[in-house]
Amino acid sequence: MIVMLVNGITYMHEHTTIDLSEVKKTEDCQLDVFSETVKEYKKLYEKGVRNIVDVTNFGMGRNIPFVQKVAEESGINIIFSTGFYQDEFYPIQVFRETREQLAERMIEEIKKGIKGTEARADIIGEIGTSYNKWTDTERKVFEAVVIAHKETNKPITTHTSIGTLGHEQVAFFKERKVDLNKVVIGHVDLTSDADYILQMLRDGVYVEFDTIGKESYMPDRIRAEILKKIQDAGYIDRVFLSMDITRKSHLEYRDGLGYSFLLDSFIPLLNSYGVTDESIEKMLVKNPLTFMND
Repeated sequence: MIVMLVNGITYMHEHTTIDLSEVKKTEDCQLDVFSETVKEYKKLYEKGVRNIVDVTNFGMGRNIPFVQKVAEESGINIIFSTGFYQDEFYPIQVFRETREQLAERMIEEIKKGIKGTEARADIIGEIGTSYNKWTDTERKVFEAVVIAHKETNKPITTHTSIGTLGHEQVAFFKERKVDLNKVVIGHVDLTSDADYILQMLRDGVYVEFDTIGKESYMPDRIRAEILKKIQDAGYIDRVFLSMDITRKSHLEYRDGLGYSFLLDSFIPLLNSYGVTDESIEKMLVKNPLTFMND
């Protein structure tokens, strides 16, 4: 057995550092504040968090030494990723290279290390589709990911833009005979449609409610209502929770929600909607261990 996660709470979709500032045209999207991040991660550790899956990959401003130092200072086990994000943010080689060449880049980061470091990727993603649109280049990336996944058996984590094209992503992996137990569809909590999410769960993938607290997209009460329906339907063992923090303004020092909001505010809300402590334990601890550890 290869153990990637240690026992404890896991945030399954985060960014310790990320830089989307050029495309987003705001310095707020350059998340690179070391001491403030360490402070919040230490706070998470005190609350029982032991793992963070960092889904920052090619073209997203990865800084491996930065993340390694955060892990060392905070005690959090941080999982590295490989892959290519979404069309708007692709580096130039994604457009120039074949799917086989892109797959080889990911395989090298899994087997040898990322950017000349000893840090190896243990998950492929986040890989994304655009809002209600799957571009040709995004499809090439997904095809490259299938090659890399079948070569390494590493799990796959996706990005759906505002929750769209989730069913299409599932169908893509199913058609290519990818083990759906190794796939998690991201940002499904932005759909507000319980039936839409339950269909994906019935198909056999995992799903992430990973934009907790971002009420400008979706009220948390809607997330809670849907999670209660998923619990009642018997699929809570295929759900992860996370915050997807990507901006300086998301952090506590800028009066943002901070990483601890998930545990301090959203979990009590779930309890008030009838989501049980057993279900919460599954989403935060047991499900990530099952998904990530071979």
